[in-house]
Amino acid sequence: MRRRKPGRVQRIGDHLKREWQLYAMLIPTILWLLVFLYKPMYGLQIAFKDYSIFRGVANSPWIGFEHFQTLFGNDQFLRALKNTIIISFYGLIFGFPMPILLALMFNEILAQTFKKTAQTIVYLPHFISSVIIAGIVITAFSPSAGIVNTVLGWLGIDSIYFLTKPEWFRPIFVGTGIWQEAGFQSIVYLAAIAGVSPTLYESAVVDGASRWQMMWKITIPSILPTIIIMLIIRIGNMLEVSFEMIILLYQPATYETADVVNTFIYRQGIQGGQYDLAAAAGLFNAVVAFVLVMTANTISKRYSRTSLW
Repeated sequence: MRRRKPGRVQRIGDHLKREWQLYAMLIPTILWLLVFLYKPMYGLQIAFKDYSIFRGVANSPWIGFEHFQTLFGNDQFLRALKNTIIISFYGLIFGFPMPILLALMFNEILAQTFKKTAQTIVYLPHFISSVIIAGIVITAFSPSAGIVNTVLGWLGIDSIYFLTKPEWFRPIFVGTGIWQEAGFQSIVYLAAIAGVSPTLYESAVVDGASRWQMMWKITIPSILPTIIIMLIIRIGNMLEVSFEMIILLYQPATYETADVVNTFIYRQGIQGGQYDLAAAAGLFNAVVAFVLVMTANTISKRYSRTSLW
């Protein structure tokens, strides 16, 4: 008599019995996900309600898409959305290539002592608090004692209070972000470069290729899948402009170019007590980010066969 094969449920049960220790180790992470990521999603419904903290989420009346209509009729929100897109676009154009360039440059440095020292210097800003970074930026661009205005004074140019000029906020913010994060982000690309087979470079040397040719013909094509994955993630986070840094650097004089969706949500929700309107803005932000990452992933999968899933 032929022995009956175990069913799918039985196979899963046997697997859980054998590997129960591994799944037990996952329990804290699963609980964290449920409590801090999935449970708060229950509160998203206040974006569709006339929310009152006294009535609670469940007892507040439904009003449909009224808050979204209010948002898109709000000039401050439209300004914040425009600024978010522009700042994110600048960050993508100027900020995304910088870690790649740094990784390629570090890969070409042969003097190990200089290489380690340079890496330490460019990694360091990532580990400094945003408050301290903002303080350094404010001091550097101070009209009285800042190093930038001191240099301008040497050149015969009058002092400029950069952080009160709307036209200067975006370059300063994007430049600060590049300085703070480009070095640390280059670690991902350095790891990808380290995974390139040395035999490719050895073959190129035998063929008489220069360092420049090896970089363009071997290094960059080899790390291209990593670059595409990081680009997809960056596109998905386009509307997530650094909230802390903007709060620390902006002021009413620069709202015109500095106010973004996250700061709008902060002012409306925390300072203004309009939790339902702020929730609607946050939900809109999340939906747009989801659409962006799905679109970028689909395009990448179709044309480059590299994707997140």
